[in-house]
Amino acid sequence: MTHPRLEPSLSGPRIVPVLVLDEPDTAVALAEALVAGGLTTLEVTLRTPAALACAEAIAARVPGALVGLGTLIRPEQFAQARDAGARFVVSPGLTDRLAEAAKTAGLPYLPGIATVAEALIAMEHGFRELKFFPAMLNGGAPALRGMAPLMPEIRFCPTGGLKAEHVKEILSLPNVFALGGTWLTPADAVKERRWSEIERLAREASALAQG
Repeated sequence: MTHPRLEPSLSGPRIVPVLVLDEPDTAVALAEALVAGGLTTLEVTLRTPAALACAEAIAARVPGALVGLGTLIRPEQFAQARDAGARFVVSPGLTDRLAEAAKTAGLPYLPGIATVAEALIAMEHGFRELKFFPAMLNGGAPALRGMAPLMPEIRFCPTGGLKAEHVKEILSLPNVFALGGTWLTPADAVKERRWSEIERLAREASALAQG
């Protein structure tokens, strides 16, 4: 069984800011800064009580953003994400119940894997786009390079510990379609609403990805 894929929906640079958000109005302002800087695919993590409301606000009020929900660890969260306007969903790992919930929701889904064995299980469930997580802890670019000849049909979006200096090498890999990271939204800059700084970081990342 095949599953909807995220890669055809991506536009612009292949970098996905991973966001931890506490308040919808701040979420909208942050998303606007990232989109202005050229980064339009955003992952809102379900790590705060307000995450769903923040994702819904971005989806409704930032027309240039392609919003996804991340850190899904329970089956019921897939329907919640879809109802909030999410266009894709991400989890840190994969179980049979999560796989079934993802198929029912009908959204592009990036299940997290850290090993070849986990990637093979995801393949058996029909998933061909996977999150490699936590990327740097599990070998970074060399690990992804080693997986490429073993599973040529699999495409990865690594996240976890990535920074600007990793962008060029990782995006050059043939089995990587995008990467995600939190370095684009420093907590102090978000807290102090320094949106021009966020936009600058987004522009710099966009240039790295395209160059």
